[in-house]
Amino acid sequence: MESEHVRQEVYQIVVKGHLDSEWSVWFDGLTITLVDNGETILSGPVVDQTALHGVLIKIRDLGLPLLSLTRIEISPDVYDSEPFSRAGGAESASGPPPTDEVASRSPSQ
Repeated sequence: MESEHVRQEVYQIVVKGHLDSEWSVWFDGLTITLVDNGETILSGPVVDQTALHGVLIKIRDLGLPLLSLTRIEISPDVYDSEPFSRAGGAESASGPPPTDEVASRSPSQ
């Protein structure tokens, strides 16, 4: 039987400022990694270009400066493991409760 997985591109997005890990759901399940230099790395699979633009719009709406966007090359067998085998791109209707540094950067509902 053929695999029904949709091949998703994997991206690494670096922004200036720190986001709490609770924002992961709002960013379509991307992994949030805080860097000691005050940056945040959002990484993971993105279902398509429309979903990628949606993530970038959310970054803009939070007022976080975008530092870099990189498409990550991964081998095809990685797509069969979690979290890459999950379907992505679902829009969240609302963001998580604002925390600390991002409290003033709440998305408009």
